[in-house]
Amino acid sequence: AIGIIGATVMPHNLYLHSALVQTRKIKRSDAGIKRALKLNFIDSTVALNLAFLVNAAILILAASVFFISGRTDVAAIKTAHQLLSPLLGSRLAPILFAIALIAAGQSSTITGTLAGQIVMEGYLNLRINPLMRRLLTRIIAIAPAVIVILVYGENNIDQLLIFSQVLLSLQLGFAIIPLIHIVSNRQEMGTFTIKPLMQLTAWLITAVLVYLNIKMAIEQSSTIFANSQSVFGKSILLAGGAGYVFLLVTTFFYPLVRRKMIPASLHVHNTVVPALPEHIEAPVYATIAVALDFSKTDAYLLSHAMGQASANTMLVLIHVVESVSANIFGTDADDFETRKDQQKLDEYVQLLNGKGVLAKGVLGFKNRTKEIVKLVKQTDAELLIIGAHGHKGIKDWIYGTTIEAVRHQLKIPVLIVRA
Repeated sequence: AIGIIGATVMPHNLYLHSALVQTRKIKRSDAGIKRALKLNFIDSTVALNLAFLVNAAILILAASVFFISGRTDVAAIKTAHQLLSPLLGSRLAPILFAIALIAAGQSSTITGTLAGQIVMEGYLNLRINPLMRRLLTRIIAIAPAVIVILVYGENNIDQLLIFSQVLLSLQLGFAIIPLIHIVSNRQEMGTFTIKPLMQLTAWLITAVLVYLNIKMAIEQSSTIFANSQSVFGKSILLAGGAGYVFLLVTTFFYPLVRRKMIPASLHVHNTVVPALPEHIEAPVYATIAVALDFSKTDAYLLSHAMGQASANTMLVLIHVVESVSANIFGTDADDFETRKDQQKLDEYVQLLNGKGVLAKGVLGFKNRTKEIVKLVKQTDAELLIIGAHGHKGIKDWIYGTTIEAVRHQLKIPVLIVRA
């Protein structure tokens, strides 16, 4: 039962569903936000109830096919697959069962990868090559299963599956408790703070969930203590249990002690607007495109662009948004990063305009290389100025490469600036 809760809700999906609120452009009014929240609530409700129905269907299948026929020994997926055909008298049943398993696996893989990307970008502020990011998240997810298979054989796969789902349930408190704190904070949420009745309901559900998890952990640990003679193993269990309770208590009380949970100013790229050079040289081009990444190299890029510009030169400032929402929805994305990037571009443009330089900002979405090439061609730029970070080798795999791919697709000069 605990495993079903963990497999249905899943703590990482709470982060994913929270991020989905930011994925569409909406009217920034109370009515627009309420409508967006309502639609997102419907979306989440449908998704979670479908997951619940799938889990319920598995239990109903087990009860109506195996239990009634007296096969109470069926406890593994491979055994269920082998017995479905003779018990139901249909060769289609095991095929549909296999298709359902594949579909469930793909759904879990996709949501896990997207949630991992959101956590990496939103909490760790870690931007790496999408291919490397997906590879790392998949390795982290698959490695435990591979290790168990290699060490213990495939007979323990079902126990590993149940354990992973129970582990997800144990982690739910660490995602739900901060979420309730945040949406109950009127200072941060304003008119969208959840009502007292909803707060009470949420805390009751969380309390029941945490109680069930702790009760299950105590029962399982008691069994191990009774049957094991290993002092080291018992010490690990005690330390793990104490650490789990300590983290839960900290997760609950820390927001109460420090009410200001969200910083006054959130920075997607952790940078400040760079100071621009005072003097510019004679111009050579009518339109210059500058690829920016909102780092310390921007000042160098803009100084070189101004050095090539004349009074009538238009500087086209290009930045590509690579967040989860941008990768999926493109120009329809309206997450926090997209808005902050647009704001940053506008600030750059204002700074340049204040110095008498013609400039405009253009946001790109999804693939960095393709978007830079496309925007350069669309704006009829005669020169592209792009920055080099100086990494090579394995770092190229981790962070990705842009310059080589871009310059080979353009027929205009490309000025590479390294800070």
